[in-house]
Amino acid sequence: MTKKLLPALLGLLLACGMPALPIYAQDEPPLPFGLDDSSPSSADEPALPFGLEQAENEEPLLPEGLAEKPTGDEDVEKTETALKLPVEVTGFWEMRAGIRTQPDPHERDASLGDTRLQLKMEKQLTSATISLTGDFLYDPVVDRYSIRLEEGRGWLDLREASLSLTPLDFLDLKIGRQILTWGTGDLVFINDMFPKDWNSFFIGRDPEYLKAPSDALKASVFSELVNLDVVYTPRFDADRFIDGERISYWNGVLGRQAGRDWILEPEKPDDWFDDDEFAWRLFKNIAGYEVAAYGYRGFWKSPGGMEPVSGKATFPKLSVYGASLRKNIGQGIGNLEVGYYKSEADRDGDDPLVRNSEFRLLLGYEQEAATDFTVAVQYYLEYMLGYADYRRTLPAGTPEADKGRHLITLRLTKLLLSQNLKLSLFIFYSPSDKDAYLQPNIHYKIDDHWSTEVGGNVFSGEADHTFFGQFEKNSNVYAGLRYGF
Repeated sequence: MTKKLLPALLGLLLACGMPALPIYAQDEPPLPFGLDDSSPSSADEPALPFGLEQAENEEPLLPEGLAEKPTGDEDVEKTETALKLPVEVTGFWEMRAGIRTQPDPHERDASLGDTRLQLKMEKQLTSATISLTGDFLYDPVVDRYSIRLEEGRGWLDLREASLSLTPLDFLDLKIGRQILTWGTGDLVFINDMFPKDWNSFFIGRDPEYLKAPSDALKASVFSELVNLDVVYTPRFDADRFIDGERISYWNGVLGRQAGRDWILEPEKPDDWFDDDEFAWRLFKNIAGYEVAAYGYRGFWKSPGGMEPVSGKATFPKLSVYGASLRKNIGQGIGNLEVGYYKSEADRDGDDPLVRNSEFRLLLGYEQEAATDFTVAVQYYLEYMLGYADYRRTLPAGTPEADKGRHLITLRLTKLLLSQNLKLSLFIFYSPSDKDAYLQPNIHYKIDDHWSTEVGGNVFSGEADHTFFGQFEKNSNVYAGLRYGF
């Protein structure tokens, strides 16, 4: 299958690698010499048309079009004028391919096979900015091209379509599809309740694709006392969670691994203005401390419950309250973040079909240990509340989760060759679950446009039902090539 995939990708590269030619804007043609306002005038007689006027003992000029073409700077200046577009367009073309390192009976051997063209356009108006970013995608691994924007499926992934306004000096508004993020964690999230794309993250797409877009209204209010961000999402935006179509997972109903043979199709809240989300953040810099408080009202972003009759996965209601600190400590930067996850559908913790409330904690520190070498470590804790009731109501045969899930992360980054070569390694290790996840990556910037990289996603665990252990057969290696413009 992999042998068939590479020719298909190369064929697509040739088919999609040349975008449509832009429509060039041209200046109006100049008036003939003598009709232009800047032409010299004579009191005795009108000026001759351009090409007939001559000085004494000079040959007449050739008509326009027969004269020699200008050279040097004049050519460059005219070309630059012709290439100007009414909007600024940037983006990239990219091809990525990946393969599993071991057989998975529930998935295809190829883990990744994207050819992607991203176009990003931005138009500055007098009092507003219009932003539009779209990814045109060919993906033979899933091989389904009907567009489902909320799930990021199909030949088009609309990353942004927004209008930014500043109606008042202290107020910014952003309306439409946009990427939202806040909090202090490095690939670990507590108070960032905006959607994530876990499929992209685990198969080796660019890290920017871990963040999925939100359809929301964001208002930012600035003052000397405190700053406030408010985000309203009129209809619930779920994570692009692991559903089995691309990555196999532990299925508690079946009591085994599942994948393409059992794709999750949860009951998702999708009523406009009824199944909405509300998030806020208060933040301020106080004596060198970046201080923030957070709130969220909505739903578990990935399935956190099950409907008892149909057995379908659900998204129970959830409220989150938290805070964070960030400050320079010694030669580096330290951060602290906490959050209380209030499971509104299971406040007592005695419903075995709904995820319990939790307390979450994150401690982190990052420092440049040597020239162009950075080390970052984090400790993360998920502490289940109502644990006694959880154990008492746990169905027979269901694996028991620990009261506290501990996670340690380590990021190592080294820059070489005038910072054009980046070597990185990110390690997740859980001493409580006894599982781990490694992300090695080598990225090389060839020139101002071209870059390439190779990397991997390696999972291991003693049990099939733990968070990273369930993905062990999804371990993969990948390579990518990108042209930016």
